[in-house]
Amino acid sequence: MSDARRRAEALSAHAKVLSGAERATDTLELFRRTSTKLRRLMPFDSAVWAATDPETGLITAPMLVEDLGSGEGCAAYWESELLEENVVPFRDLARAAVPAAGLRVATGDLPTRSAHFRRLLGSRGVDDELRAVLRVGDRPWAVVSLFRMRGGAPFGPVETTLLAGLSGPLASLLRRFARPSASSAGTDAPAPGLVLFGPSGEPTSINEEARRHLSQLPQGPSIPSQLGLRLPIWVVATALQAQAIARGRERAGLARVRIRTVDGRWLTCHASCLSGPAGRPGPVALIIEPVAAADRAVIIADAYGLTPRELEITQLITRGLPTIEIASTLFISPTPCATTSRPSSARWKSPAEENSLHGCSPSTTGLRPRRQTGTPVEGTAPTRVRTSALREWLTPSQIGRAGGHHGSGQPGRRLPTGHCRTAGRYSRLTAARGRRSVPSPPQGPGIRPPGQGQ
Repeated sequence: MSDARRRAEALSAHAKVLSGAERATDTLELFRRTSTKLRRLMPFDSAVWAATDPETGLITAPMLVEDLGSGEGCAAYWESELLEENVVPFRDLARAAVPAAGLRVATGDLPTRSAHFRRLLGSRGVDDELRAVLRVGDRPWAVVSLFRMRGGAPFGPVETTLLAGLSGPLASLLRRFARPSASSAGTDAPAPGLVLFGPSGEPTSINEEARRHLSQLPQGPSIPSQLGLRLPIWVVATALQAQAIARGRERAGLARVRIRTVDGRWLTCHASCLSGPAGRPGPVALIIEPVAAADRAVIIADAYGLTPRELEITQLITRGLPTIEIASTLFISPTPCATTSRPSSARWKSPAEENSLHGCSPSTTGLRPRRQTGTPVEGTAPTRVRTSALREWLTPSQIGRAGGHHGSGQPGRRLPTGHCRTAGRYSRLTAARGRRSVPSPPQGPGIRPPGQGQ
């Protein structure tokens, strides 16, 4: 078969899978549609699809388990993933050049080299596993494992290439579902919940606040406990991650994950392993609470694809800093600070996506996407977040401060465009911008032009 024929078939297969995924209205539906379409192109016997926190890579809600019973083996699967040395773990695939790999290919047709296979997969009749990370840039949005039972052919390079090619497009679709919703703008702040896990990983105690938070999480694989409730697998995985960190595993990352509740709110789970007598490992303390303002800023940045600089500005906005202080902290002109919190063009999208998201058209708003230069790369396009997105998360006083007004509503002092406050002085930037005229230095109470004494 010629290379042109292979490319044409690959493009056709991608289009078939994405045609169903693009019609999904939430993450779980996207998993179901994609799995159904993919099974017709590359048969498999069972599958696990799990959303991940793009900041830490830990699994979060929702999770889809197909043809593996009720998911009773999920806890053992993720315990092996986090606490044992495995072939091509998800944390490595998230940074690999190709975000997909087959177990038999990776082990040279010796799957027993994998702790996963020795401990769990082999005893359940699994012959091969093809796993992938769905990512945008270096941000993982989901992980997937496809299984073939004994008697079937191992996954080949064509199937691995097909799944790897779907990583970016599917992750971009998943990213949309993390955007703020109207129901997520509540003002109540429930108290943090606490769950304690014993050294062997079993939950030993819980407070009432934790029970209330857990009751708001979506349905999914869970494990029974002696506390009279089932603990979701993504909560258990966070506690396992804390154990991995305590054991000194390299590149273990953070024991922290954000989970979206059934009513659209976000909760944060973070865990830490305590020390026992004589320095022996003690219990694991897991705290579950509403996300902080800084976390909300990160969620916005991830969902809308903000650049690192725009994320820094957004985080300072959530702290209530006015424009002049944001510019001074980041050593930049105040113009980007102000434009981040007022209406501006969104990230580069197709006109249909832009209009459906914001309910408007360029002809009525006068806004145009920033002009593209070169070939766009998924997840790296220039980005601006609209005021409507920020207002879902930030208070009016925070937005007002970022726009040049203090919380009292009085106008704040702004630096003139073309100047940047650096180490207490203003450095001119107009020459770099190609302007012939240089604006006058800022004047006003408490502001001295450069060159004058304090």
